[in-house]
Amino acid sequence: MKLYKIFTAAAILMATLSSCKKDLNLTPTNDLTSDVVYATPAGYKQVLAKVYASFATTSGSGSGNSDLGGIDAGTSDFIRLYWNAQELTSDEGLCVWNDAGVYDLNYMTFSADNIILRGLYTRSLYQITVANEFLRESTDEKLASRNITGADATNIAGYRAEARFLRAYQYWVLMDLFGNPPILTEENTIGIVSPKQIKRADLFKYVESELLAVEPLLMTTPEYGRASKGAADMLLSRLYLNAAVYTGTAKYTEAITYASKVIAGNYRLQPAYKNLFLSDNDQNNLETILAINYDGNFTQNYGGTTFIINASINGDMNPASFGVPNGGWGGIHASSTLPALFGNASATDQRYLFFGTKAANDDIGVFTDGLRVTKFKNINQAGVPATSNNGTFSSVDFPLFRLPEAYLNYAEAVLRGGTGGTTATALTYVNLLRSRAYGNDSGNVSSLTLDNILTERAKEFYWEGYRRTDLVRYGRFTDGSYVWPWKGGVRAGRAVDATRNIFPLPTADVIANTNLTQNPGY
Repeated sequence: MKLYKIFTAAAILMATLSSCKKDLNLTPTNDLTSDVVYATPAGYKQVLAKVYASFATTSGSGSGNSDLGGIDAGTSDFIRLYWNAQELTSDEGLCVWNDAGVYDLNYMTFSADNIILRGLYTRSLYQITVANEFLRESTDEKLASRNITGADATNIAGYRAEARFLRAYQYWVLMDLFGNPPILTEENTIGIVSPKQIKRADLFKYVESELLAVEPLLMTTPEYGRASKGAADMLLSRLYLNAAVYTGTAKYTEAITYASKVIAGNYRLQPAYKNLFLSDNDQNNLETILAINYDGNFTQNYGGTTFIINASINGDMNPASFGVPNGGWGGIHASSTLPALFGNASATDQRYLFFGTKAANDDIGVFTDGLRVTKFKNINQAGVPATSNNGTFSSVDFPLFRLPEAYLNYAEAVLRGGTGGTTATALTYVNLLRSRAYGNDSGNVSSLTLDNILTERAKEFYWEGYRRTDLVRYGRFTDGSYVWPWKGGVRAGRAVDATRNIFPLPTADVIANTNLTQNPGY
């Protein structure tokens, strides 16, 4: 059962807590203070659920509201913001909508005033703040003061590890995309002083230390929708694979070590690739290591997989067959470079999930100028649509980590010179994915190159938010050695300045916080 179906009261708790008056000598009119919320072990579990729920909701009071200011509520979901930043700036996706900030991402001409990037930056900091609040209230001293002891205290210590992991994940997002953000922990008193800025290399050390600290404290046996040792190991492998980008020092051996820990864990490939992106992908799924859980009835918002499914189709594509009979917004499609990566295998590689006849992106404002991605569908494996409030909202969970990432991280790190792995094992791992994709060994390869791995990552993870990070690591995101339609704002594509390998800090935050120095080039 999904975490958000169990803890539906969590958002209400946090929404009421955030409504307190600024005068700390006054008691909120609803009488729901921290001492009340955290008075029982059940209260802690409910607030932990809010820490998770902040990844899948825009507010504690429905899809029409947002915890963030200055951005439309419908566009303020974490995955919608993250997806736009990672995919629209890459060779995988384009958006035809002329909404504020969209074409700047399509063209890679984004500025420090881009509303989508500001929203993502703010959403990540908000989720860090939610985790920090839980950590402040769950110390040994706080538990003792509330007479919470024994097994209950032990359980809450486990919850703390989960909250620290979720915070570390969001700091990884900020480090990867924005480089040098402000840093807030449970030690900071909110609103007293402006947070300090942390350099990217120092943030790498912080995220690494947090993940290493919580990894042995997290649950060994995965529980769907909650952070486990496998999630920490997977994020550590990802962190180390990109260490040369973040710090200037490669850590490929460490990337192999933690990828191997994931591979040795309780994870297995789903037999059918397409089943990973359906409404029952929370059932009998040993491949997804951690997902953001969505439910068309309980966690409604216009982001997440609701956005990905509806924006990928229009009325001509029969939205009912995608489980959203009243949906179909016609907004996002593939760059022509994405389906081209499949080459002659488009008829045999089961990961090739596209619709349409025109791959070329001649007119960036035309939805049918590009193949549509049909990877995510709000139907189950039997083809039955999931329940969907208003026929629009999705119950498809979005995977943050899947087992194939461990296979491909291992292979890439071996090819880049990491020790502790072998090319033979790397080849075996890649062919496991290709055998699943082809249904047999007809697509297996006998050798590997780094280019092979980059292409395999695109075919395995397209539209899952990996691509910008991968292109940056390969040195192909900004320069002219690799271009795609509309990169740099021209149809044929062109190079952009290398400073765009990281996004700018939002102007509003730089102005408000004198501790911040803007990233170079903005």
